[in-house]
Amino acid sequence: MLRQKDRRTDGIGPEQKGQAAMTLSNSVYERLRADIVDGRFAPHQPLRLEQLKQHYGVGFSPLREALNRLQGERLVTSAQQRGFRVSSLSVAEMWDAVDSRIFVEAEALKRSIRLGGDDWEAALVAAFHALSIIVKRLGQADRIADKEGFDELERRHRDFHAALISACGSDWLLDFAEKLNTETERYRVMALRRATLRHERDVEAEHKAILDATLARDGDRAAALLAAHYRQTGAFLEQVLAERDSAA
Repeated sequence: MLRQKDRRTDGIGPEQKGQAAMTLSNSVYERLRADIVDGRFAPHQPLRLEQLKQHYGVGFSPLREALNRLQGERLVTSAQQRGFRVSSLSVAEMWDAVDSRIFVEAEALKRSIRLGGDDWEAALVAAFHALSIIVKRLGQADRIADKEGFDELERRHRDFHAALISACGSDWLLDFAEKLNTETERYRVMALRRATLRHERDVEAEHKAILDATLARDGDRAAALLAAHYRQTGAFLEQVLAERDSAA
């Protein structure tokens, strides 16, 4: 049996084995990252390797790689002799992420407006249209209760905001924006799934105003509208966090 197994793997070279290991590591990272953002692991919850191994059906090595990457994104923390755990959620951390996202994306949006061409405009309009379709399809109550619809709404929302800044010409700005989006998305998902508040706000109109200013190539106005949009979201998240803490 051992010789047969060896013959089957003899044809796989080091490069192919390395690619397979990298694919597995990326898969575990993406699944664990999605589960943390989605709230399947609670803030402060320990992430024990043995339990994660059973849950994801992989070995310790890809799990450690995934956890180290997530620590770099501040989604998990580690302490000596205590292992990894999910990072906390707090009002101060949330506002730090929101303010940093405004700082990064306002500059990226202004650059995109200066540099973006017809293809960028077309992709941006398409992303807005896709978001508008699902917003009309899902009401607030359905959006929270319907997992599939909720996930699709979040994906299209990410796509629209990514399209706004996609022509900025800076990989650094795009990388920072993606990391900050993940951090704020974690709060947003938690808020929408826990919220018992009535939150009166026309988010679609906010997106449309940002789009119109962007297509008009008015960088200052577009950036100001984007900042106001994120700050209103931050105010909503702060309310939900306060409600969560008072109920604890």
